[in-house]
Amino acid sequence: MKVIELYILRRTVAISAASLAWLLVIVWTTQVLNRLDLVTTSGQSAATFFTVALLALPAVVPIIMPFVIGIAVAQTLATMNADSELAVISAAGAPRSAVLRPILLIAVAASIAAFAINNTLEPYARQALRVILASANADLITTVLREGSFQKASDGVFIQISERLPEGQLGGVFVTDTRDKNLKLIYYARRAAVLERQDGNLLVMFDGEVQRQAPTGDVSVIRFDSYAFDLSQFTKGDGEPTLYPKDRYLPELLHPDPSDKMYAGDPQSFRAEMHMRFSEWLYPIVFALIAIAVAGDARSFREARLHPMITTMAIALLVRWAGFYAANEAEAKPYFSFVLYAVPIGAIAVCVWFIATHRVMELPTSWTENLLTRMQRIMNSLSRLGSAAGRRA
Repeated sequence: MKVIELYILRRTVAISAASLAWLLVIVWTTQVLNRLDLVTTSGQSAATFFTVALLALPAVVPIIMPFVIGIAVAQTLATMNADSELAVISAAGAPRSAVLRPILLIAVAASIAAFAINNTLEPYARQALRVILASANADLITTVLREGSFQKASDGVFIQISERLPEGQLGGVFVTDTRDKNLKLIYYARRAAVLERQDGNLLVMFDGEVQRQAPTGDVSVIRFDSYAFDLSQFTKGDGEPTLYPKDRYLPELLHPDPSDKMYAGDPQSFRAEMHMRFSEWLYPIVFALIAIAVAGDARSFREARLHPMITTMAIALLVRWAGFYAANEAEAKPYFSFVLYAVPIGAIAVCVWFIATHRVMELPTSWTENLLTRMQRIMNSLSRLGSAAGRRA
C-alpha cells in the first residue's frame, strides 16, 4: 500500500474509532434507559441491570456502523479538500484509486464485521436478554412483590399486597385489571396464596370481592369466598423465554423448525428477517460510496453550499429510511423482500455512476436553499436571544 493510501487509511480509521465511541455511548444510553423499569418495577438487582445493559450493545453496533463509516469518510475527505490535499494528489498524477482503495477497504471490513455481529453476537445477546426478562417475570409474585407497593404485572394490570403472612400466604391483596377498555376489574381479598402449577401460577384469593365497571359507568360488586386469578399470562412461571425472529441465529432462519409455534403462526416474519440479515451488511459500503460521491472530488468542498458532512448524512438518512421502511413492510408483504436488496444495491449503482463520471452528488438546490434559510433564521434567533440576555445582565 502506498504512502498516500496509508495516510488516508490511518486518518479514516482514527475518525471512525472516535465516531463509533461517541455514537455508541449516545445510542447505548438510550437503550439502557429503556430498561430502567427492570429495576424500578420488577425489583431486580443492579447487577442484573448492568448485565442487560451490556447485552444491548451487540444490537446497537450494526445499526450505527454505516453512520460511523459515512461520518469518517466525509470528514476525512472534507478536511483533505479544505487543506487542498486532494488537489495536490490529483495534480501529482496519482490515480483516483489511491483515494478510493483505503476507504473501500475500511467499508468492506465494517460490512463484514456488521454481518458477523448480526448473525453471531446479536442473537446470542438477544436470547440471553430474553432469559433474564423471562426469569424476572417468573419471580414477580414469589420474590419481587414488596409490601405496600404497586407492581406492574403487565400493561393494565397492577398488583399490591399489604403484608406477607406465615407459610407463604399474602395479606391484603389488591389487583386492578384495565386491559379491556370496555371493562374495568378491581379485585380485593383479605388473604391469598400463590399456587404453582406446571403450566403457570395461580393467585388464589380468599374472602374478598371483585368490582366490575361497565362502559356505561355502572359498577357491580361480587363477593367471593375464593377466586383464582391466572398469573401464567404475565409471569411465564416456567421462566421460558419467547424467541422472536430477531432473536434467532441465521441457520434457524434458513431452515426453521416446522413445529415452531412462532414460525407456524407467522412464517413471513422469519423470511423477512432472513432477507434483512442478507441485505443490511451492505450499508457501510453504501454510506462510504455516498461520502465519496459527495466529497471525493477536489472541487466538491469549495463549490458545495452545504458542508459535505451535512449532505452525506442527509442523503444517507434518506437511503437508510427506505431500508427501514422496506424491512417493516416485508414482515407482512413478501414482495417487499426484493426492495430490501434493491435499496442498497440501487444506491451503490447510483454512487458508482457519480464517482465514475466525476460528478458531485448534492441535494436539490431548492432543498439546500430551504435548509440554509432555516439555519440562518435559527442563528438569528439565537443571536437576538443572546443580545437580550446580555442587556438584561
